[in-house]
Amino acid sequence: MSERENSFMETSVVERLKDCFDMMVVYKDLNQNNFISSFKLPSFMRDYILKNFQDDEGNVDVDGAVEFIRNYIPKKDDWKSIQNRIINHGETIKILAKITIDIDIATGEITFTLPDYGLQKSNTTIPKEVWAACSEALLKSEENWGVVELGYQYAYDSKTPGKIKLNDYKDFCPYDVDLEEFKDARSNFTLDEWIDILLGAVDYNASGYTDKPQKLSVIQRLLPFVEKRINLMELAPAGTGKSYLFGQISRYGWLVSGKVSRAKLIYDMGRKQDGIVALRDFVALDEIREAEYMEDEEIQAALQAIMENGKYRAGDNHEVNVDAGIIFLGNIQSKVMDEYNNMFGELPRPFHQTQFLDRIHGFIKGWDLPRMNDDLKVRGWALNSEYFSSIMHELREDPSYRSIVDTLIEMPPKADTRDTEAVKRITTAYLKLLFPNVRKPEDISARDFNRYCLRPAMDMRGIIRIQMGIIDEKEAGKTVPPFAVREI
Repeated sequence: MSERENSFMETSVVERLKDCFDMMVVYKDLNQNNFISSFKLPSFMRDYILKNFQDDEGNVDVDGAVEFIRNYIPKKDDWKSIQNRIINHGETIKILAKITIDIDIATGEITFTLPDYGLQKSNTTIPKEVWAACSEALLKSEENWGVVELGYQYAYDSKTPGKIKLNDYKDFCPYDVDLEEFKDARSNFTLDEWIDILLGAVDYNASGYTDKPQKLSVIQRLLPFVEKRINLMELAPAGTGKSYLFGQISRYGWLVSGKVSRAKLIYDMGRKQDGIVALRDFVALDEIREAEYMEDEEIQAALQAIMENGKYRAGDNHEVNVDAGIIFLGNIQSKVMDEYNNMFGELPRPFHQTQFLDRIHGFIKGWDLPRMNDDLKVRGWALNSEYFSSIMHELREDPSYRSIVDTLIEMPPKADTRDTEAVKRITTAYLKLLFPNVRKPEDISARDFNRYCLRPAMDMRGIIRIQMGIIDEKEAGKTVPPFAVREI
């Protein structure tokens, strides 16, 4: 360790966190900042407001924050008043909002929607000069958050109705995402400190957990955030926070609660538009025990194909390409929370089929986590959730970690291909989360790699194997082979 690193380690974790990440650190107290929760903002917007309206000690100017929210993030109930100001008073309005773009192939017309306010593309337009100036920012992803400036394009005649037009758009990103700086910063913290930092970044209070295994159980949920096409299942008691993590932390994922149509999830044949599985980093299907759509044979077939090879053919000639991981979430009774007994008896039909289960890479034992309580909500200086979710999104595109895993893992002879791929993907994700500073195989000890990356991956895949054997006697007794760490 260098002299600078030695002196650095003598400072407090908070001081080092601020020194490494500067403006990306915010004071979070979910128990005290309930006034923001009442506005139902996503976590990344919440952290942006907290950072801009708190002093160096973390004290929040509540009046200033509330005024900002009311001026720039109106409630859905305010939308009619905003329309009146735009249309009847000729005002130009700026708001922070989520926006999606639609390009009509037949006419070339470019329109937009504001989904949170119900503004549909049929009532909007984007002038050519505005599109030329803003298209790069508006095409970054399927949905974008930004400062939306709205005006009105009055009707020319009876055949050309008036429309709300986009005057300007500025992407919402109050910081720079430098992946290499993030990787380097990891070297300034011990593993225990880094685990606590990860938990704070996703709104959990590390000191509320009893031990490191409990903390690592939470971090398991982040595996699909950093690695493409990791398919997981988590069964847990109600109230352990899984829906919050998958639904509120990252704008790159999607949580499906309740009903969802095949068109929305997979592919819309009428609109010839890809579903959310093709547009997100992960799709978490919540409350699967009650999910009627899982009985739809076409959805089953599509999900099975997507989990296998990331592709699904829709119609005669359209192929849906998918990088998203599929996560199945469900609440089960405590009496069946045991990987050595059938845990899937009350789940829909696909979970009784080994060919479907085999494509799920790993299982999270949600019963290892405590029920959410106020002590588990973050309270202190932590990484901005939006910044961290953007870092996790960027890590998905970095192939260097998989190369390191391929080098370090020694495979047993005749290892099952699906077992091998499952273990390697999960191991890679663990490496990205816990040891992002590793640039080459020699940068991590065999002990740490085995204990915190490879062994947990084998355990997660092993539970899937056990359940396959319970469901089908032909699979009984088959286990994940003993992968080993190669000496470098």
